[in-house]
Amino acid sequence: MKFVLLTLFPEIFQGYFGSSIMKRSVQKGLVAYQTVNIRDFAWDKHKTCDDSPYGGGAGMVMKPEPLARAIESVKTDQSTVVYLSPSGLLFQQKIAAGLAKVQELVLLCGRYEGVDQRIIDRYVDMELCVGDYVLSSGEVAALVVIDAVYRLLDGVISAESLEEESFSGGLGLLEYPHYTRPEVFEGAAVPEVLLEGNHAAINQWRRKKSIEKTRRYRPELLWNWEGEKTHGSH
Repeated sequence: MKFVLLTLFPEIFQGYFGSSIMKRSVQKGLVAYQTVNIRDFAWDKHKTCDDSPYGGGAGMVMKPEPLARAIESVKTDQSTVVYLSPSGLLFQQKIAAGLAKVQELVLLCGRYEGVDQRIIDRYVDMELCVGDYVLSSGEVAALVVIDAVYRLLDGVISAESLEEESFSGGLGLLEYPHYTRPEVFEGAAVPEVLLEGNHAAINQWRRKKSIEKTRRYRPELLWNWEGEKTHGSH
C-alpha cells in the first residue's frame, strides 16, 4: 500500500516513517510513502498557498491552484483522496478497515481555516475528522489515519493481536486490562484467574472486564453491541 502526503510541512512525517513497526513495514515492502510539498506547486515568487476568505472572517484559506496542481501530480486511477478536516465524517475502525483495502491513499493535510471548497468538490473522495476537537495541523490528523490503516495490512501485525483489540469484530467492545511481571507491584497483585491456566475462565473474565470498561468509558458502544447481540438472536 502507498501513502501519499500532500502537505506544507513534509518534514513532520520523516520520523514516523523511519521508526518502529512502520520502519520495518517500509523495509519489507508492505508500505510505501511519498511526501509532496504543496508549496512546490505555487507559481508566484513567494510560493503563496493561502489567502483571506471571501465574505470576510478570521484566518486564511488554502488556495485552490497549488492544491489542484499538487493533487493532479500524484492522483491515479488507483488513488483514494482523503481530506483531513474537523467537519468531515468521524473516523472509526470500520473506515480504517475499508481504507486498508485501497492501493494508494492520498492524504490532503489542511492548515489555517481549511482549503477552498472547490478542491473538496472536485478532487476529494472522503472528508475525515479524527475526533470532536480542532487541530492546527492536518498532518497530525493524517498520522492518526495512517497508523490506524497500515497496521491492518497483511504482514504488519499478527491476526491474533488484531482480533483482541478494542473496536475489533465490527461493533466491538473496549479491550480488557492487561498484566505482566512482576506478579505483585506496589502491593497490587495480578488477578488470580490469570495465573491458574484455565483458558475458559480467563476468556470469561476478559469478556466481563471488556463489558465493564466499555460501560464505564464508552456506554454508547455497549448499547450498540447489546442491540446487535439481541437482534442476532432472533
